[in-house]
Amino acid sequence: MKKHLELSHIGIDFPTPKGPFTALKDVNLVIAKGEFVSLIGHSGCGKSTVLNIVAGLYQATTGGVLLENQEVNEPGPERAVVFQNHSLLPWLSVYKNVELAVKQTRKGRSKQAIKEWVQHNLNLVHMTHASDKLPSEISGGMKQRVGIARALSMEPKVLLMDEPFGALDALTRAHLQDSVMEIHASLGNTVIMITHDVDEAVLLSDRIVMMTNGPQATIGEVLDIDLPRPRNRIALADNPIYNRYRHDVLRFLYEKQKKIEPVKSAKHSSPMQSGSSSKSNAA
Repeated sequence: MKKHLELSHIGIDFPTPKGPFTALKDVNLVIAKGEFVSLIGHSGCGKSTVLNIVAGLYQATTGGVLLENQEVNEPGPERAVVFQNHSLLPWLSVYKNVELAVKQTRKGRSKQAIKEWVQHNLNLVHMTHASDKLPSEISGGMKQRVGIARALSMEPKVLLMDEPFGALDALTRAHLQDSVMEIHASLGNTVIMITHDVDEAVLLSDRIVMMTNGPQATIGEVLDIDLPRPRNRIALADNPIYNRYRHDVLRFLYEKQKKIEPVKSAKHSSPMQSGSSSKSNAA
């Protein structure tokens, strides 16, 4: 695999009154250009911390991150983040929210070039019809589409997504998952996504990185998803390979959950119950 993004021996400590708390320890991962990687694990396993280190928002205590052999030590437009909360500026229109990012990253371009680029990215997420609307005038799913358009408009080398569909209803979530697959197929961009949803991880990913529980969380297993693209969720529902991948992730999560929480009943011990709980937490 040709290295595009490399996490090498990442560890991070946070100060507490009782001394340093080691959130992550010895996280190693190499991601190829154009790869879609999902991070999954129980709450508190350090998924968002890993993402924030790649984004340059946190500095690792040990180890480091290389993007195209350049050390990552601060935020930069080559690593755009899409948060669970859309984070749009409420006083700016849909168009202006995306334009603001474009003006910051494509300085020196003509007004016409900026306009065309903003429209292009809104078109990628099917939001050109709402260009003049304020965030308060559009739905949660539409706001998240604008957040994705804003991130893509920066032409990042890596798109970082922190549970981007977690606050959405199931139908809107499915539509946005399809949009992200369509955009990824079109642009071939490198994506790291945090999710609690097993089905989402298997549907979207080339690899699923499963994190162990904290403290001192690290990568427990990495699962290669060898499913042809484009992927259709309906067709995959009865696909034995898809269901085997889904089972492998559920097994990992269930086994890790048993180690941190006593099993009180047969109902709580079901791996299918664990999987549905993951999705309800993310919804």
